[in-house]
Amino acid sequence: MNTIVREALHADWITLVMLLSMVFIIVAKQMFYTRFLNFIVLPFNNKYLFMYSKRDKLFNWFNIFFAGFQLINLTLFIFYSADILFQADLSSNPINFLIVFSLILLFMLLKIFIQLGNSYVFDSQKTITDIIFKKISYLNFSGFVLFLANILLTFIFEGSVFVVYAGIFLVVAVNTVGWITIFNNHQKYISTYFFYFILYLCALEISPYVLMVYYIKD
Repeated sequence: MNTIVREALHADWITLVMLLSMVFIIVAKQMFYTRFLNFIVLPFNNKYLFMYSKRDKLFNWFNIFFAGFQLINLTLFIFYSADILFQADLSSNPINFLIVFSLILLFMLLKIFIQLGNSYVFDSQKTITDIIFKKISYLNFSGFVLFLANILLTFIFEGSVFVVYAGIFLVVAVNTVGWITIFNNHQKYISTYFFYFILYLCALEISPYVLMVYYIKD
């Protein structure tokens, strides 16, 4: 009998990470069942935004659980994308996952606090908080797309470029719906501070992703 060499693709620690991310949404569903049902149809129905944008706002357990779910799967998807598209071989070391996860978490928190700080400068705390809430809601929903993509890349279509591009497209599509919603709901505010809004988009929304792709390619 000939020996067959089978590459493990580091699936052990990746599987554990994905199971950990599932714990976050399971707990969120158990603790906030009605809110969860409204949340899972977010891109197709704005009911969730209307019901919860005026309440507990940003720092509540539902958002925290889903942020954890989304950040874990975003980090893992970045790993797969870097390995498949740029041969970066990040997934060979789980320590890299902790480093990248920590950097993304720090960046997200920094963005939120900068935005909240600007809201005090322009005396528009209520509007800015509402915008951040909607952005975070759509970004957290992207976690479902990333989770599905990670499952496919881990267990079914290993190394699939199509799955990576499909995942990127769907994440961009979901968040584009979010931005369109923000534009429609806050046209007056955005037009009043249009220059600062464009500066914000370039500095905190676009440039980090451009730098990340440039860094991974190098």
